[in-house]
Amino acid sequence: MNAINSISEFHRLLSLAEPRHPLVSVINLAGSVFLEDEVWKGFINRFYCVALKREVKGKIRYGQQHYDYDKGVLSFTAPNQVQQLDLQNMECGSGYLLIFHPDFLLQHTLANNIHHYGFFDYAVNEALHLSAEEEDDLITILHKIDKECQHIDKHTQEIILTQIESLLKYSNRFYERQFLTRKNNNSALLTRFEQLLDDYYNSEVPGLLTVQYIAAQMNLSPNYLSDLLRIHTGQNTQQHIHEKLIAKAKEKLSTTRLSVSEIAYTLGFEHAQSFSTLFKKKTNLSPLEFRRAFN
Repeated sequence: MNAINSISEFHRLLSLAEPRHPLVSVINLAGSVFLEDEVWKGFINRFYCVALKREVKGKIRYGQQHYDYDKGVLSFTAPNQVQQLDLQNMECGSGYLLIFHPDFLLQHTLANNIHHYGFFDYAVNEALHLSAEEEDDLITILHKIDKECQHIDKHTQEIILTQIESLLKYSNRFYERQFLTRKNNNSALLTRFEQLLDDYYNSEVPGLLTVQYIAAQMNLSPNYLSDLLRIHTGQNTQQHIHEKLIAKAKEKLSTTRLSVSEIAYTLGFEHAQSFSTLFKKKTNLSPLEFRRAFN
């Protein structure tokens, strides 16, 4: 797998001059020409990328999915994610790329906090669709970062990182707006999610239900699903799974004579102790205490 290790190397592949700053750059797509290079057939970046793309005609493969960039969208990629570009059907259009190396975050609070922005792990088909006003807000920030890259001094890193953090916070807000405004589509997703939970626990459970499994069944990334659920229900995916699991456990404890070990096994646990620990954490009662109290 090819790796693009530096901001400078990425500039070269887009036929651009050397970046003004070695660890961060704002690229205007209108002035970029993707070089014919084998790297695009399968590559990973060693840096973060925030892409605001407008009227970009072409397809990109990110992870296991293709995304058709025919509309203006904002997307995020974390370092070391597998990507592919189809240059034969690629027109740059207009827009901006903000790229920054993880080393640029060192000794700043963002180094520890950036993992809280779950959209860096969303799939490309879960990109953020911006209103004109939202787009203008983000472009203003990108211009400030670009301007700051032109004169590097002891204040540069702090100023740029403050702007990057602001862009990420705005993006968080805009994603929450998107979750709420796509009500009909999201309502169907929530119904599908509840049905999957019911089907899983009403069948012969093959093991503990995981966030990754249920997200894959819904063709969503785990982070996107959890954020969608949190906005609409106040609980993430794991919390919903635990809630359903405990409900099923209570049902079995109160309506059957199965032992705690047998109930644990039917719910996907390999060890009864793990089930008992989770049950007590969620109910303040052990499974046997719940059964006695119920009876």
